[in-house]
Amino acid sequence: MSPENAASPLQYGRAGSNAGQPLTRRDGLLKVTGRATYAADNHPDGVLYAVAAGASIARGRVTSLDVAAAKAHPGVVEVLTPANRPPLAHDPDEKMPPFGFRVDVLQDDTVRYVNQPIAMVIAETLEAATEGAALLDPHYEVESAAVDLESGERFAPAAVGVGAAARTAHGDVEAGLAEAVRVTEVDYETPPQYHNAMEPHAVVAEWDGDRVTLDMPNQALALSAAAYGAYFGIPAENVLIRSPFLGGGFGSKAILNGPQILTILAARMLGRPVKLALPRKQMFGPVGHRGRTWQKLRIGTDGEGRMTALHHHALAETSTFDDFIEPSANIALPLYAAPAILAEHEGLRLNVGTPGPMRAPGAASGSAALEAAIDEAAEACGMDPLAFRLANYAETEPGTGRPFSSKTLRECYAEGAKRFGWSGRPLEPRRMRDENGFLVGWGMGTAVFHCPHFPAEARATLRADGTALVETAGADMGQGAWTALAQIAAEALGLDPSQVEFHSGLSNLPDGGVAGGSGHTASAGLALHKAGGDAIASLAELATADAASPLFGAGNIGVVAREGRLYRRDDETRSDSYADILKRAGRAQIVGTAKAARDPAVASAYAMFSHGAVFAEVKVDPDLGQVRATRLVGAFAAGRIINPRLVQSQYYGGMIWGVSFALHEEAVTDRRTGRIMNADLAEYHVPVNADVPSVEAILIPEEDAHVNPLGVKGVGEIGITGTVGAVANAVWHATGVRVRRFPVRIEDLVAGRAAG
Repeated sequence: MSPENAASPLQYGRAGSNAGQPLTRRDGLLKVTGRATYAADNHPDGVLYAVAAGASIARGRVTSLDVAAAKAHPGVVEVLTPANRPPLAHDPDEKMPPFGFRVDVLQDDTVRYVNQPIAMVIAETLEAATEGAALLDPHYEVESAAVDLESGERFAPAAVGVGAAARTAHGDVEAGLAEAVRVTEVDYETPPQYHNAMEPHAVVAEWDGDRVTLDMPNQALALSAAAYGAYFGIPAENVLIRSPFLGGGFGSKAILNGPQILTILAARMLGRPVKLALPRKQMFGPVGHRGRTWQKLRIGTDGEGRMTALHHHALAETSTFDDFIEPSANIALPLYAAPAILAEHEGLRLNVGTPGPMRAPGAASGSAALEAAIDEAAEACGMDPLAFRLANYAETEPGTGRPFSSKTLRECYAEGAKRFGWSGRPLEPRRMRDENGFLVGWGMGTAVFHCPHFPAEARATLRADGTALVETAGADMGQGAWTALAQIAAEALGLDPSQVEFHSGLSNLPDGGVAGGSGHTASAGLALHKAGGDAIASLAELATADAASPLFGAGNIGVVAREGRLYRRDDETRSDSYADILKRAGRAQIVGTAKAARDPAVASAYAMFSHGAVFAEVKVDPDLGQVRATRLVGAFAAGRIINPRLVQSQYYGGMIWGVSFALHEEAVTDRRTGRIMNADLAEYHVPVNADVPSVEAILIPEEDAHVNPLGVKGVGEIGITGTVGAVANAVWHATGVRVRRFPVRIEDLVAGRAAG
């Protein structure tokens, strides 16, 4: 077993109880000692360095580049421009499903957004490439750019997100609003946000004939290998992507982008390895973001505070050349028991890079508006926000009537409220202060996220020494996939995790599906579980057919795998070790394989979601309007929990991201130029430890017999969805000022207080 995958049994708990244990991370030691190799850490012999020159205008065309000056710089090897860029086998202006986007790879001299690649400089050193790019001195023919709501072009999208419906209606919303005793009508705005993973997008490309090896952070190895193969006219199996570690992905690293494609093209053109690591500034534009939204909600309620109708309309930005629309309004569909619901979307074309999936796409921005609007409706009814939500609790999926595969949201509400102390909350705002005179507010929000399942494959090999090797082409973005997936495989194999070597992060392994949508553990995990079961079944066939085995003749009775042995199901005094079974059979190993996918009949019969409730406390300086989130309590139900330690960490990360969304995070665009003014981690604000002093995540037990055979749901994104609204509602409760654009700004609170 390699040192990277070895672990002490003490780290992993007792054998036979693998899943459900809070095991420490397999990759932890590698990361804290600096031995984890990220893409840009690879330095093949003869490597060249690439720097993409980005446009400084939002719309127009490049009229000149001083290529001669750049190539005259010592160390510069080549400059790629539209004039000399070699052809690609796939038209970059054509989408490539299922996650394909149009990409900018120097098709022509047109500029459609700031930071769009307009050239690429390749040099012997990074410094030479950077200086060469500066010498290009681009000149432009500038055209007026669409950068805001007033200048953009509205359109009706055919779909939103990754193939979701742009409009869904259940019942007659207008009739429901007409019969309502009260109608709450509000508008909310969410800002553009950028993934900003600690590890920037990077690639090291090395060709060997018609084969290419790519070291790169990647969330969808098999899909990406096929896509790169299509772009370069080679079979998918000729593309090897190595991605053992990602320093954060959040959706952006499942999508191919122009700078990486150009780097691979340059490596083939020059016959040498080429490395690219985007500087932070270029993370704003060509590699996706969460698009800005303007959302209008109308909520009708009767005299008892029950909804008669819910209308959620979202206008979302996209680029002028592609169609990814943040699916914000669809969050209205699974949550509250309104007899009439309408979720609909519009697109707005702006001169920005194309948005894309960003952690909890649609659900994060949509729930920010919905959960704040729910509190406004509760206030209009004179009801406590939790009581209002319970009054509108959906026992079945609203609109369709489908049963939930499982739903333990009531328990989340109850336990979260109890731990937080919600019963002590005054109904009216501005009623609580701390010992320093700061205003104190309490708010809540419902958390929800769907449970996707991606087709996945895995391989499990039992070896003659009683250990195992399990393999799947998954991705660990920091969420702990190496550990949780190994636990699932160990359970299926009846081994302690310390006896299981886990291989992942290579595209030539069995396809582990997509690490995204909170579906990776369920998808790759089920494939690993089935592959382990297949290996055990083959081993059992050997043992029960072997006259020298204590299990001989037990084929019809069956055996149980535990602690490296097979036990006769009806008589556990009779058992045989894996090592002995293989030794007698003269086998060095036995291999199990599996493919896993969700049963379409089950998928159509049930509504499948993780649920939760988040409670937030904020303190606000009454004079300055400065807001601090001081306490968060989240209670979540997400089916069977494989590793509580990792799950709790995921919830913490999601909730902290929710605080970031509510109070800190936005990209600020200069309306004159279309440039992002805070394209660095100094000015693009995200929370630090001092911004979130107390976070508690409660794991509510839940069993789900339908979502998948493991009963596993996703946890990576749900923590955001309740937290944004909870913090915003707490700000209102502290101040009496309802701010309807995110992030909540000091100036909006001060202006709101003055207006009030």
